[in-house]
Amino acid sequence: MTRLVVRGGLLVRPDRVEAGDLVVEEGRFVAVGGTHRGEGTEVDAGGLVVLPGGVDSHVHLMDPGPTEREDFPTGTAAASARGVTTIVEHTHAHPVRSVTDLRAKLSHLDGRANVDFALAAHLWPEDVAGMGDLWEAGVAFFKLFTCTTHGVPGLAASHLLDAFESLAQMDGRALVHCEDETITETAERRLKQMGRTDPGLLVEWRNREAELAAVAVVGVLALATGAKVTVAHVSNPKVAALIDQLRRLGGDVAAETCPQYLTLRESEVVEHGAFRKFTPPARIVSDLDEETMWALLRDGTFTHLSTDHAPSTVDQKRAGTIWEAPFGLPGLDTTYPFLIDAALSGRLDWTDVARLYAAYPADRYGLAPRKGRLAEGSDADFVLVDPAGSWTVTAADVISKAGWSPFEGRSFRGKVVGTYLRGRPIADEGGPYDLRTGSFLPGAGRR
Repeated sequence: MTRLVVRGGLLVRPDRVEAGDLVVEEGRFVAVGGTHRGEGTEVDAGGLVVLPGGVDSHVHLMDPGPTEREDFPTGTAAASARGVTTIVEHTHAHPVRSVTDLRAKLSHLDGRANVDFALAAHLWPEDVAGMGDLWEAGVAFFKLFTCTTHGVPGLAASHLLDAFESLAQMDGRALVHCEDETITETAERRLKQMGRTDPGLLVEWRNREAELAAVAVVGVLALATGAKVTVAHVSNPKVAALIDQLRRLGGDVAAETCPQYLTLRESEVVEHGAFRKFTPPARIVSDLDEETMWALLRDGTFTHLSTDHAPSTVDQKRAGTIWEAPFGLPGLDTTYPFLIDAALSGRLDWTDVARLYAAYPADRYGLAPRKGRLAEGSDADFVLVDPAGSWTVTAADVISKAGWSPFEGRSFRGKVVGTYLRGRPIADEGGPYDLRTGSFLPGAGRR
């Protein structure tokens, strides 16, 4: 590979922002910052912001599975177009539960990825004994549920305890979907007995108390065992505050949130119905709620941000009642633009963006030092952003098979104008090249 020099950009790292050059050789950064001369292909980044390639650690691409909703070629094309160069993927419809499953999925995905990817495993109660083999085989984390969702069984506290003890012994990682099954089941039964089919039932069914109760149990067990646990898609400040307290007591509990919990309002489900059906649901009811969530993002209470990209098409969302419609939102098309807009609007610093959507998730899931930073020796994954540009989201711009976005009509400041994976361009001016050059990244268990 020829030498590549990216000249004169504003380089963003988790701890500082500085003008300078990037030098790439053999797909890795060999110099970051300063001024460099010499032979090689040059990219003029004058006036542009240079971010690390996004690391999205919570993605569902349905491949193999119901690929009419999403597949790897399309989902990773959406990622590349918007600046995401690494994903951690797990599909509920065709879960990885064994090393055999993992190898079959890797074989299936050969030549189907436009960005680099790690894979997560799902955990059924009877699968705890096989966790060590999967960890050594290279999964990035184990996805656990505390309530039966998407066909994946919820784990009772005793099963969580067994899993967390195993995680602690192997220094593994878990991402836990936290909603208490007894609370959601009771609410569902009561709402159905009432004959409710209106969209507003969602926030009563998947209620705040269910999330808070499950996080309390998960957090206490993580604290007791020493397991490294991430609470997925934290929806509101009370849950974030509880996680913060668990950390202060010594628990290794990370808090992931998503754009939908920073901006979408709880009441939107009444108007938009299934197009706002995701769980936990949106919780914001006031401007104060929204600003509190952003403050928690800035101060580090939220450790990182992901999409929880789980798309369904318009027709799928419209089929049946609110009970039957699939959960989930598309997000890979819009999340880095969402964060770039936040930096240009003053809600975040550029360093926050690099930390939340690149450095921390790469560190947490064993993908660093290859991924997550503009740093010498790391993979040359980077994004060129025009801070003077802008983008108003339309359905026609959505590359995901979903074909729609909860952010349609919203204007974002800044625009991704180039994405590079290991020093090679994979998207330009919002258009993916569809090169299928993405590679599997084993997690910490095989390092």
